[in-house]
Amino acid sequence: MDLKKYKGELGLLVTAMIWGGGFAASKAALETNLTPYQITGIRFFIGALLLSAVYHKHFKNLNSRILLSGMLLGFFLCAAFTLQTMGLQYTTASKNAFLTAINVVMVPFIGLAFFHEKIDVYGIAGGFLAAAGAGVLMLNGAFTVNIGDVLTLLCALCFAFHIYCVGIFVKTCDAVLLTIIQFAFACVFSVPMILLFPGGQSSIGVNGVFALLYLGVLSTGVAFLLQNVSQTLTTSTRAAIILSSESVFGSLASVLFLGEALTFRTVLGCLMIIAAVLIVETKLPFLNRSRPKENVLGQDGGRE
Repeated sequence: MDLKKYKGELGLLVTAMIWGGGFAASKAALETNLTPYQITGIRFFIGALLLSAVYHKHFKNLNSRILLSGMLLGFFLCAAFTLQTMGLQYTTASKNAFLTAINVVMVPFIGLAFFHEKIDVYGIAGGFLAAAGAGVLMLNGAFTVNIGDVLTLLCALCFAFHIYCVGIFVKTCDAVLLTIIQFAFACVFSVPMILLFPGGQSSIGVNGVFALLYLGVLSTGVAFLLQNVSQTLTTSTRAAIILSSESVFGSLASVLFLGEALTFRTVLGCLMIIAAVLIVETKLPFLNRSRPKENVLGQDGGRE
């Protein structure tokens, strides 16, 4: 098999694997007594620094529109990753990964609620299936909900707003520069919370350093670069399917590196959420073979 034909797919698969490992890395960083705000601020500082070094020529396109758009996106990113990391304090990395994946399903409903955009049958079906999957994951025998799961769902909502706004802003802004600016603002928005809620210790140790480097360099900086290059080499539908495996890799990393156990209910809920994401993202093209052929340079899907 000629692997060169699948460079885009392989690149996106590596991206999903890196993002999946980020859940375990965040959990490891928390165990060093770093606060969620510190973890968020540091990862985006490293990411913004790395991308600025690689794409410094794009700063010639900086204008007020990109600054304001980046500020709003940075707010949603900061809120999303902070809530995600806060959720990890009270729930497992596996559940955190799959509940975060629901953000893809939420996007069509945001368009419906705030912009009166029509939602198709795939969005409705995906929404119900994702809600059912979340229920299977979250509810325990006493029908109570873990606070960590609730925080993770709020994180997914922030990611959904971020995805929707990105779809609007990239039409008029330099996408690479917009990403750098939003990373920078995400770091800035973390600073007040870092000052108000300092960590429990001044030394984070070797494990904490490696966890932060993974989140900042690999999960935030390298994964973005790899995603952007890879998505120009394949279709957006394929990209959506491959990138949705992030939650699967997140769960696997949690089992392998954190020693988490997967119960039948967890697996069932995860499979329901994966199915919901695929329904919304791909719209099951095999059911409608008359759909027009997709642009090879499509840029849908994936987190930045």
